Amino acid sequence: MARTTQHVTRVLETAQSNSAAAHSRLAASWRRSIVKHGLDPADKRPRMRVEAQDIEHRRAAMEQFLVVAAPKLDALFSLVGNSGCGVLLTDAAGVILDQRCSRADELTFQDWGLWQGADWSEASEGTNGIGTCLAENRQVIIHRDEHFHSRNIGMSCMDAPIYGHDGRVIAALDVSSARADQTESFNRLIAAMVSQTARQIEADNFRASFPKSRIIVAHGDDSEAAVLLAVDHDDIVIGATREARKVFDLGTEPTIRAVPAADVLGRETGPSGFEKAERAAVMRALARANGNASEAARALGIGRATLYRRMKRLRIREN
Repeated sequence: MARTTQHVTRVLETAQSNSAAAHSRLAASWRRSIVKHGLDPADKRPRMRVEAQDIEHRRAAMEQFLVVAAPKLDALFSLVGNSGCGVLLTDAAGVILDQRCSRADELTFQDWGLWQGADWSEASEGTNGIGTCLAENRQVIIHRDEHFHSRNIGMSCMDAPIYGHDGRVIAALDVSSARADQTESFNRLIAAMVSQTARQIEADNFRASFPKSRIIVAHGDDSEAAVLLAVDHDDIVIGATREARKVFDLGTEPTIRAVPAADVLGRETGPSGFEKAERAAVMRALARANGNASEAARALGIGRATLYRRMKRLRIREN
């Protein structure tokens, strides 16, 4: 009881203070919880949950994403589940849509509200891993008494946002633990796995969102985030991951302005784009025919002599 009272006092004093500590990201989140969302750190009311029908609607809207994410959730849980941690996946609003935890921990996680349908947005729960991750659009660790509500100070949460194929936040990936012996160093180790898994889900979901497109893997900075471009049959970029949008300056709008992949990747097209396209078509036909000019000519629908003239003009050697 004393610890709870101390926590409430600390949250209120820090949120209202002008000290250096009050200018930290944590204090800013506490302040949002009080000023913007009108929450009380001592509130003991039941946690917010959405109706069963609403859960089904949210899951249906993200069906493809949930299918793509499921194997990665299983893999992450196989690494952290034995240590008493649960793996949670939410939508962009902070509502839990899927979870993994051991049978022995099910009742504990349900009591903590770490279960499908629970609303862990900052507007509902104040500072917490899921809500603060989504509110600040970044990876976070909220350890025990860093939570806003005193009822949540027994848990540790490690979270990372997941971006959709349009570059916008689509979900949050969370690993939570209510173990009393959970250390901050262990949290940092888990946080690294959460971040890596989130980026893997992001890349897999991007590929699944452009099933008929060619996916180009480009190089970015040292970030773990995938730099992926989706290119259609005309070599036009029609999709890009969030990191690719930053690397190639493609903007933040969901729909990308049509632009040739060659322009995005900085490749010179030469004075004649048609000539380059013609050369590429001839080279593909020759490659498919294993260098047999007659077979390549038939595939292109032209005569053998015509093919040789084009090869000479395009400076393609017969071998």
